[in-house]
Amino acid sequence: MSKSEIEKEFLFQIKAYGLPQPVREYRFLTKRRFRFDFAWVNYRIAAEVEGGTWSGGRHVRGSGFRSDCEKYNLATLMGWKVYRFTSDMVMDGSAIELLRKEFSDGK
Repeated sequence: MSKSEIEKEFLFQIKAYGLPQPVREYRFLTKRRFRFDFAWVNYRIAAEVEGGTWSGGRHVRGSGFRSDCEKYNLATLMGWKVYRFTSDMVMDGSAIELLRKEFSDGK
């Protein structure tokens, strides 16, 4: 399943569980091209779906991994809480369960 298909599935789950709707491909840092796959801007929460984790994709290889680390570290410095999910976490429901807890715990 492609990353875009996994992201569509994740968005379907978000809607199905009645979670707040995220902004897609949100550019959180204007000086850089970094974007979040899903962002709940008012909560400063982001979710990233990491494709290719089992097939040696960009997110687990040298420069891609380094760029992701830089992105997540800068986001943390800016006060964002970033959740990272693999495609199998989306498909087995563990990703949406974690977000359900996030949004149900006093939000």
